[in-house]
Order: sequence, then structure tokens, then C-alpha cells
Amino acid sequence: MRTQTVVVAVDGIDASGSAIRWAAAEAQRREQPLRVLNVLDWEWQAARFGYTGEQFETERRHAEGLTADAARQVREIAPGLEVETELLVGDPAAQLIIASENADLMVLGHRGHGGFAGLRLGSVSQRVATHAHCPVAVIREGTEDPRLPVAAGVDDSAAADGVLEAAFTAAHQRGADLVLIRCYLPPYPHFRGGIPLTDPHTPQQDDIERARLAALVEPWQAKFPDVRVEQLVSHDSASAMLVGLSHGAQLVLVGSRGHGVIVGTLLGSTGLQLLHHTECPVLIVRPEGRLAKQR
Repeated sequence: MRTQTVVVAVDGIDASGSAIRWAAAEAQRREQPLRVLNVLDWEWQAARFGYTGEQFETERRHAEGLTADAARQVREIAPGLEVETELLVGDPAAQLIIASENADLMVLGHRGHGGFAGLRLGSVSQRVATHAHCPVAVIREGTEDPRLPVAAGVDDSAAADGVLEAAFTAAHQRGADLVLIRCYLPPYPHFRGGIPLTDPHTPQQDDIERARLAALVEPWQAKFPDVRVEQLVSHDSASAMLVGLSHGAQLVLVGSRGHGVIVGTLLGSTGLQLLHHTECPVLIVRPEGRLAKQR
């Protein structure tokens, strides 16, 4: 059963400091305790031959020190916030996925070690974001600008209401504007003899999509009348639009709606594109229906 706790994973890399700061501020906004986790990457089968008990204890003490340092940083950032620490042992991604079962939000740092230009997301963060049982926030290095809006992508999926609730809540808690986008691809034109018979850019369809977005937004705007909302309809892909918006946003939200064949894989292509390429924190919102089945 999930508890109302924000969990932040720390790894001793300087970049994780941004995740600690963001998680502390978010826990304060939510009025929830913060749990600081560190995972000692230790494979006992290999360790039987490569490590002694003394070496393990040295690694363990180092990991506990990192966790304690992170907790001290949180207390400096957010005095009065309830903070607890825990050291886990094992595969980092697997342990964090297990820990996500008992969290309201998992916060991760964004740091890649791959050799592909532009793909800067670390493998642990990607695995956790893909398979976690709760919403996941992935935080880049840098300072969040509170003057910037919150942005979110909205479609007709079962995740739409969850994304809208999270987006309006985030904007309300931050006193920020909210930018909502709905993306659709116009039908391809039909050709005969090299001459297009249909015009794919139909203003009527744009109006229909705007009306659909407005209908989805209306009940949430009524619940959060203080939030100023801009609604956009685009023919670009959702990932391209949200990546573009991320350059001028303090947070981007997207629903988790994967179509993979692997059980538990909840993150679709749009979410993966955002995690790799956005320039601000990304929050992956889980559909409540899927969460209920997992509990």
C-alpha cells in the first residue's frame, strides 16, 4: 500500500544535488515527509569472489555518509520538513522500483553515461521511470525559475484526467501559469495523378480539437480558478512540442501510456523523448487505474 511520501534517490554524483533540492521543495509544497534513499550497488554472487567483508563495510559506511549528507542538505533547505533516510543494497534500479510501491512520488537525478549525443538520461533513471509504481520526477542540473509556467500534454487517454489534476495542482502550488497542449496529426492528403484531392490542414478539425481540449480542462479550471491557463492545439508531435516548451517552463508533465509488450512497462515514446531531451524537470504521471491494480 502506498504512503503519502516523497522519495528522492541519491547517488553521490554532484548532479543529484539538484534532485535533492527539488524533492525538498516539492515535499514542502505537498506537506509530505521526504525519504532519502541510497542504493549500494552490490551483487553478492560476484562479491563472494571479488570483495572481502571489510571492503563491503567500507562501501556501506561511505554510502551511509552520502545519505546522511543528503539529509542534512534537505534540513538546511527545508527546516521543519520530516526527513528519514534508508540505505538499500542490491541492483539500484530494481531496489528503487520496489521502493516506488510505497511512495507518492519518486524523484531522480538526470545523468547519462552513454555515448550517444543528446541521450543524456542515465540507465537507472530510465529503468525506474519506465517501471515505477508511482509518479516519477526526473530532475536536471540547474535552478528552477519560479517565474516560468508549468506545461503539460493532454490527450484522450485514460491518463488525461490524472495529468490535468497533477498539472493544475503543480501550477497552483507554485503560483505559476499553466500551458496545456493537445497534438494531433491531420489526415494525409489523397492523391490522384499527382494532384492532392484533400487538404490536410482543416481549420474545422482544429476547432474540434480545441473544443475537446476545452471540455477536458473546464472542470479542472473550475476547481483551480486562480490558475491562468493557455490552451494550444498543434499538428506537431507531443514530444516535439513539449521539448520545445521545456526551454521556457519550470516543469513539464506527461501521462504514462506505454504500448510495449513488457509487463509493467508504462512509459510510452513521448515520455522517453521528454526524459532524454527536455531542459527542465519532467513529471511522469501514472494512471490511477493502473496503480490500483498494482497495489
